[in-house]
Amino acid sequence: MTLRLEKNGTIAQLVIDRPEKRNAFNQEMWELFPELLAEAMADSSIRVLTVNASKKDSAFCAGADIGEFSTGSTDPEWRAKNQAAIGKVQHELAQAVKPTIAIVDGDCVGGGCGIALACDMRIAGPGARFGVTPAKLGLVYPLHDTKLLVDAVGPSQAKRILFTGQIMDAQEAERIGLVTQVADDPYAEAMALATTMSEVSSHSQQMSKHIIQRILEGQADDDAASSQMFDAAFESDDFKEGVSAFLQKRKPEF
Repeated sequence: MTLRLEKNGTIAQLVIDRPEKRNAFNQEMWELFPELLAEAMADSSIRVLTVNASKKDSAFCAGADIGEFSTGSTDPEWRAKNQAAIGKVQHELAQAVKPTIAIVDGDCVGGGCGIALACDMRIAGPGARFGVTPAKLGLVYPLHDTKLLVDAVGPSQAKRILFTGQIMDAQEAERIGLVTQVADDPYAEAMALATTMSEVSSHSQQMSKHIIQRILEGQADDDAASSQMFDAAFESDDFKEGVSAFLQKRKPEF
């Protein structure tokens, strides 16, 4: 399959496996992605999800399958279906309740960069390359995807990326905030990070992710809902376990 979900303990991997097309997404893949994402989010044993290519040193995702897109885009019905499927992937991945990490060890371009941006973090190899290239095709990047880019790098850098369509290396991407971290072995680094995240409170992580999203959407101070989240944490099983482990000088089991 071109997309599959692999589970290993508390960590799941959503694997992109279409190397002969540089992992470019066709319509079938756009439609399958949310199903696999939902499966990972619904599995209580899974704490962290990575999104990555099936092979190291290969393209993360070269974007949409231009061959399919160039043919289908002339049909308004197909175009609407395609846009809806892509939008569903971007929105649901960005709003996933559990932490998500994109592992990028090669080219990450166009729609592929959009997928990586919808993840909470991006760990890149030194040979990774990034680009958002609608200007090279005469297209317009969707507002939601543009917001993810602006949230990551700020408006000035987002304009540079979109206005030029240029490809940047991993070091430049890290410098401007597009990449969270560059590592010689991004797979090993991401797995170490995912393991660390799987050992702390998932409730705390999910509430923090929710609050950060509200801040990105413009909220600047607490309201009744955020105050209730803060207060409710003191009654949670995770808080009880965390305090108990601290007092007993042991590792908590969340």
